[in-house]
Amino acid sequence: MDYRPLKLDLSSQQAVRDAAAQDLSWSDVPTIDIIVNNAGVMYLPERILNEDGIEMHFATNHIGHFLFTCMLMPKLLKAAESNPTKGATRVVNVSSLSPTMARMRWSDINFDKRNRDLPEEEQPVYNVHRAWGAAGDLEEKAYLPLEGYNQSKVANVLFGIAANKRLYGKHGILSLAVHPGVIETELGRNMGQETLEALPILKEKGFYSYKTTGAGAATSIVAALDPKLGVGETRDGKENYGAFLIDCQISDIANPSAVSSDEAEKLWKLSEELVKEKFAW
Repeated sequence: MDYRPLKLDLSSQQAVRDAAAQDLSWSDVPTIDIIVNNAGVMYLPERILNEDGIEMHFATNHIGHFLFTCMLMPKLLKAAESNPTKGATRVVNVSSLSPTMARMRWSDINFDKRNRDLPEEEQPVYNVHRAWGAAGDLEEKAYLPLEGYNQSKVANVLFGIAANKRLYGKHGILSLAVHPGVIETELGRNMGQETLEALPILKEKGFYSYKTTGAGAATSIVAALDPKLGVGETRDGKENYGAFLIDCQISDIANPSAVSSDEAEKLWKLSEELVKEKFAW
């Protein structure tokens, strides 16, 4: 199998633009059939704003992927034009289990406000954070490491829904989001001691179990290649059924706001504002 490395720092919009420009310059790679947005950071112990002034989880896990995918759209569009099967050209956003327990923090994307000062519907699910080892008066805090991660992972799902609205009907490009499962990687290397001590307890209670690397990749592969998958639909009163996969199957356990078309449009608008560019194809 041939491959070509590309240096990409998702935390920097300029670095993303530079990497995308390099990819677009490869004339011998005229099309891109599948993008899997898999990289990310998790559980940064302190709030960090990146060089663009955006909280680091959101900047890296969502904005970086959003911008990179949009910048590479010429090659995705060219692939879709030559592909007779609608939906075969795809963007897969690797999310997590966060969309089942969290939602966007629209009024305070950068975690400047105390949690108690947020609208009730935007406040963290405090018992989840305590189960993960968070201590102290969480309502008085602004930044919680897990909540930074959660918000970015909800955004992964909403990004795919908004992309489908713009790309699937007109160009046949399908976007899906997946929870790959919990795999023993270095993603949690920034976790504090309290969280590391809480993890075995959560595992014992059945909150999660570990998957092998291969099993962890399986849902992403299904999302990228299964010809039976398509754009989400409303089913049993739930929006965008089919937009989120768990264990290689379509899942309907995400919070309604995490698969909401209205929320997806808000995210797309915010993302364009943050990268200072509008995209239309």
